[in-house]
Amino acid sequence: MPSSKTKQSLPDSQKAGVLVKTSLVDYPSMVACTVFLRGCNLRCPYCYNIPLVKGGSDQDFVTTDEIKAHLLKRKNVIKGLVISGGEALLSPHLKELILFARRNGYSIKLDTNGTLPDKLSELLADEQLCPDYIAMDIKTTPEKYKSLLNPVSKDFSPEYIIRSIRMLSELPPEKREFRTVLVPTLIKEDDIKSIAALLPEDASWFFARFLNKNCLEPLYNSLPPYTDDQTEQLVSSAKKLIPGASLR
Repeated sequence: MPSSKTKQSLPDSQKAGVLVKTSLVDYPSMVACTVFLRGCNLRCPYCYNIPLVKGGSDQDFVTTDEIKAHLLKRKNVIKGLVISGGEALLSPHLKELILFARRNGYSIKLDTNGTLPDKLSELLADEQLCPDYIAMDIKTTPEKYKSLLNPVSKDFSPEYIIRSIRMLSELPPEKREFRTVLVPTLIKEDDIKSIAALLPEDASWFFARFLNKNCLEPLYNSLPPYTDDQTEQLVSSAKKLIPGASLR
């Protein structure tokens, strides 16, 4: 017989995602906790959050009740809640968590991949649901996103990425940022220029190095990242077009 101390498996409907109880890096200038919600409509080959993307039964998943309990317990220490993914806009738990956190005085940051502009617009239009800060990941140029889609994701147009960028561009600069991982197969010099043409000139555009380990597509574990010189060149090219571009 299994030990009574063994953690019981939760029904899929109750598994919200993974909770990082304290983070000093996910919310600019704020101590926060981060929730990575399950499910994603993309299958980025370099993604390392495989259980979140594929929805596997990972024992580290927590329920919304556990997330709420943590927010109540730490509300005198933690000031921000970061809701990420997967793709957070797909989660049935998103609105519930935003409303609960807001009622308890938290500032809310949303991470999104920009493929769901209608859902993003719905949040932005609602005073109670509108995040205080939004970070949008830009994987590559909009026309290349089809190669990244989950095979079951049928509804997609490159225009969705452009619409999401435009919506965020209307926010004050201090309330949004854009992020790009320097994956050699997805981001080259021409891609930098194409993406920059879509961004507002006052954008904060943060680049991250590609890490070739624990990738969703095993072949990417052997893909060499850009060298330091190549990385510097790409970021420098971006900075000429978007002054707020930098390597994070």
